[in-house]
Amino acid sequence: MPISLALRGRHTTDAAADRAWEAVLASLRETDAVFSTYRPDSWVSRLGRDEVSVADCPPEVAEVLALGEAARAQSAGVFDVRRPGAGGVTVLDPSGVVKGWAVERAAEALRRVEDTDWCLSAGGDMVCHVARADGEPWQVGVEDPLDPRRVVARVPVRRGAVATSGTAHRGEHLVDARTGRPPRGVASVTVVGPDLTWADLDATSAYAQGTAALDWLRSREGRCGVVVWSDGRAEVFGAPGPPDVRGPKARQSVE
Repeated sequence: MPISLALRGRHTTDAAADRAWEAVLASLRETDAVFSTYRPDSWVSRLGRDEVSVADCPPEVAEVLALGEAARAQSAGVFDVRRPGAGGVTVLDPSGVVKGWAVERAAEALRRVEDTDWCLSAGGDMVCHVARADGEPWQVGVEDPLDPRRVVARVPVRRGAVATSGTAHRGEHLVDARTGRPPRGVASVTVVGPDLTWADLDATSAYAQGTAALDWLRSREGRCGVVVWSDGRAEVFGAPGPPDVRGPKARQSVE
């Protein structure tokens, strides 16, 4: 997935910025080596084949699996790191946890860069930081899943994360773990929260809820965001500071 970093402030093109960027990439490469389901030699692939136990793996594996179990419990099983595979075999795939967790973890290198605002994006999910509490927020646009040329919402973020789940770019890869089938009625879910790990987990869990996505999200405290339905309608949820929703199919603007 594409990784990008935007910087503004004291350190943007100097050695401190370069070191932080290299640390971000090194952290993500390390995560890929441990968790990639596309690499047969990764710890997760070997764990899925029962070649090793969780105790044999790096401690990060247990951490990610624990997060997956918490998300499974909170979503009543809609989200799960284990999914049905061919021939009734259960497949271990913690990718739904790893993406947000890995980017949040990699962002630690940027937090050590003083007097600098930054926005780290990975596959469209973002961790944002503004050095001064009264600094200018980052403006994160939420893409219209039915027309990627449009932006349906604008989210101002000073310190926090924005995660979007949907199928506009990767096709129907998200399913309800209880049934193994793609959800219906929802086109995308964007969640704004204090950290990307849970913003991403909540966005994925909500998307898998299908038509129940908005009701489920409203039960989650400290979150706000926007749900785009299959017919193009966009609805905001949560407080404080829900996104500004704009466009002919979403005329409400929430301050």
